[in-house]
Order: sequence, then structure tokens, then C-alpha cells
Amino acid sequence: MRWPARKAHRSCPYFMTAKHTPLKIFFVAAEVAPFATVGGLSQVMYFLPRALAKLGHEVIMFMPKYGTIDEKKYGIKPFLSELKVSTGETSGVTELICNVKVWSRRYAPTVYFLENMEYYEKRANVYGYTDDPTRFALLSRGALEFLDQISLKPDLIHANDWHTGYLVNYSRNILQTRQSLRNSAAIFTIHNLQHQGLTDFRYASPLDFDDGQGPLASFFSPRLKKQNALKRGIIYADLVNAVSERYSREIMTTEYGEGLDQLLKEVRGKVYGVLNGLDYDDFNPNTDKLIKKNYSLKTVTDRQENKIELQKEFNLPVDPDIPILAMSGRLDDQKGLELVMKILPYLLEEYDMQFIILGSGDNRYREYFTKLEAQYPKQVGTHLMSNWQLPRKIYAGT
Repeated sequence: MRWPARKAHRSCPYFMTAKHTPLKIFFVAAEVAPFATVGGLSQVMYFLPRALAKLGHEVIMFMPKYGTIDEKKYGIKPFLSELKVSTGETSGVTELICNVKVWSRRYAPTVYFLENMEYYEKRANVYGYTDDPTRFALLSRGALEFLDQISLKPDLIHANDWHTGYLVNYSRNILQTRQSLRNSAAIFTIHNLQHQGLTDFRYASPLDFDDGQGPLASFFSPRLKKQNALKRGIIYADLVNAVSERYSREIMTTEYGEGLDQLLKEVRGKVYGVLNGLDYDDFNPNTDKLIKKNYSLKTVTDRQENKIELQKEFNLPVDPDIPILAMSGRLDDQKGLELVMKILPYLLEEYDMQFIILGSGDNRYREYFTKLEAQYPKQVGTHLMSNWQLPRKIYAGT
């Protein structure tokens, strides 16, 4: 891909320049739908880049090539072999050799995949490994090496959540002299402040405290787990973005700041909040080809066919009149699931109703809803893993 040379807008975010000269934007994230979906991050990484592309910006994306991604299904092809990524070690394994593959479609941002057998291909899950800091430090540094290798010079590098906080740190310290990074601004989006890696930094001992100022440890150093990548993303980014204006203010309080409220207050001049949006074309029940029966405001009664289809999908008794409650999202304590677990058994006992839940996440919630389904097989339906199509059927049928 060729990008014409242009000086970046370093003083303002791209969402403020949509009507100005098109920008060249490089997204990096741990998950991108439909290739890898765990939580809301993957959905944002699907819709936001497409929305920006429609505005005339030139957008490309970079993510890990997990072993669960079906190359044949998506038509992913080789792009670059033997990309050398420095580990920061001075002896032993000083470089990791990776490949880069590509998915390209007309009218959609191009997605590049960092392929590494040990850290991505052999893993069954996106997250949850003791070496996650190493895996995402590899993604972050690999993304920057990729830019340099093929001479791509983005105006904006958009990093997302703690997994790519390393990228912002690398771009501003170790690799800042690279030609590909000159005039590039770094935007760091906080989708969920609670997730900061494997360590709960709120309770770190004085000896393990990370001020965010020192150099990043090498990939295999025990110190890497003790360095707060999310904190470093906040410190070194030109702009920090939260997923709503309200959330951008809430994270500056002790209650919601997860130990970073004082830092966020110090840099509040570069902290913005932009509400996650909805693609009205994609989520249009009048045209959506994934649902059983299309409908509009004038034909809303046609939704009943979708309800019946949904009941069949989740192996529940078909009854057009029975109310259905449904949840679709990550199984996480932030979603209020403890409240759901307290009240749901009473609702199922007292009312003739059905409950559907879709999502992946914490095993304790998976176990709870699995047992609930076994206890109420005619009232509870579950799909406790990620799925790209089922949410649309849930929205159309409940």
C-alpha cells in the first residue's frame, strides 16, 4: 500500500478532522471482528475503521494471527515472511521470527496478521496466558517493525487497551527515530480501564511499583509483567480516548480510576471521550440478511418470525407469546452479572418466561449459566462463546 507523504495532525484527534484532509490511520488491537471476538473491543475494531474509511480516511489494521482464525474461510494470504522482531534481550533469543499475512477486500480496511507459532498459532484462546505480556509486547513491537519494513508512514497510530500500551511506549522511546514513525501521532483508546494485564497494580509493593518512566523490560524478563502497559500508553500517547464522555470523567475518580485516576487527572488535557456508535446500515433490520424476517417500523409485527427462529436456535419451546429476556456480551463482573445471578432463579420460578445468554469470559459465569440451563432446560438457552451472527438474531427476536 502506498500512502502519499503528509504531515500529521498532532494537535487533535482524527474524529475532529473528519471534514479535513484524509488521514492515514494504522489500527493495532488484540482482537478484531470477525477474526477474533471476545468482547466489545473486537466490535469497535470492526465498525470504527470502516466508518473512518467511509469518511475518506485511509485505514489499515494489525492484529495477531491466532490459531483459531480460519485462513481458508476468510481468504487470508501470505504477505511478508521472516519479519525479525527484537526481544530486547542481549543474549539468548534476541529476535523472534514472524510472518505477516493479509486479508483484503474492496470497501473494507485491509487487515494484516502477525503470525508466530509459539505465541499465537499454538494458543486456543486470545487471552488468559501467563506470558500474555510477552505475547502483546511482540504484537506491539512487531507492528512497528512491520511499518518500518514496508515503509508505511501513518499520520496516526491507534493503539487499543493495555495489550498495545507497549506499542505507544516503544514508538516514543526505543523506536522513535525510525523513518516510518516521523510525524506520526499516537492515539491510545481505553475500552476498559480495569484490565491492566496480569498484575493488579493497585496493590503492587513499593519494590514492584512502575512509574512508567523507565525503559520497557525485554520480552522474557520477569520485570515485564510488573510494568503497567496501560499506564505507559496513557503517559506516552499524544491523545487518550475513552469510550464515552462520561467514562472519560469517571476514570478520573477514585471509584472508577483503578489506581490511575491521579495520572489521568494530570494528563486530562489530552483525555477525550467519544461514545461508541452504531452502524445504521449494518444493523438495519429492514435489510439485514442474517435474520429470518426483515422488518421496519411499519411491519414490526413481522418480528415474531425472528422470535420463533431464536427459540429454535437455542432449543427452547416455540411459543410466540412467552416473553424472552436476553443478554449478549462479555461475561465479566463489570456487566452486572452478580445481580442477574441473584434475581434470575426467582424470575424463572415465578414467571412463564425464557432467558437467553450469549458471550464468553469468566469461567465462573460460564459454569453458573451452564448449570442454570441444565436446571431449566425449557426456559434457559446458552451459547457461552463468541459468535458474530447470533447477536443480530437476538436483537431481532427479543
